[in-house]
Amino acid sequence: MNLKDHYNALYTESIQKISNDDYQIDHLIDSPLDKRFGITLIIRPSIEVKNKIQEFLNKIKVIEPNQYYYKNSDIHITVMSIISCYDGFQLKDINLSEYIKLINQSLNCNIDLEISFKGITASPSCLMVQGFMNNNSLNIIRNNLRENFKNTTLEQSIDKRYSIQTAHSTVCRFSKKLNQKSEFLKSIEHFRNYDFGSFKVKNLELVYNDWYQKEKHVKRLFDFSI
Repeated sequence: MNLKDHYNALYTESIQKISNDDYQIDHLIDSPLDKRFGITLIIRPSIEVKNKIQEFLNKIKVIEPNQYYYKNSDIHITVMSIISCYDGFQLKDINLSEYIKLINQSLNCNIDLEISFKGITASPSCLMVQGFMNNNSLNIIRNNLRENFKNTTLEQSIDKRYSIQTAHSTVCRFSKKLNQKSEFLKSIEHFRNYDFGSFKVKNLELVYNDWYQKEKHVKRLFDFSI
């Protein structure tokens, strides 16, 4: 996949939809009734990169203060959604040590991964920072995970929603109607190719999480050094 072309196509299509009021508002973001949980393997960007993302978010918050903006503690890149969030999932229902063992096996390769965050893209429901990898290490890990989990009876939902191939990070979700839509989109366009910086990936985290990776709900299960 050519990531630049993919992000560009996504941006063009999504901005057009948002312009036409064809965007999706997430009504569950602040709901105490949302009980969707799962387990995910994630990468956390460096604090320097996250602080640059907050500078961008602070600019658009002035225009649309009522949308849902990710805190530094919640910003992440999904390596793989092992068990996608669903209502009723509990950690006690799985053998966690088997998952850790299998992920360790999947990381048994030469990994030298650096991710550059450059530019903004969008979907009809959110804004994302574009991530670019310096090599194919991340997709090798993902393919190892797919193959290894496919050969077990462990509960998993890998690729059930879509086959993940990017290194983006969601930073804003639409939780209310856009009141200053034109100005909002103009500000996003200003950051379309903004350089948020790069970071070397030193570890992956396996976490128990809600749909939004909110710090108050996330439980770190294991830290994999690479």
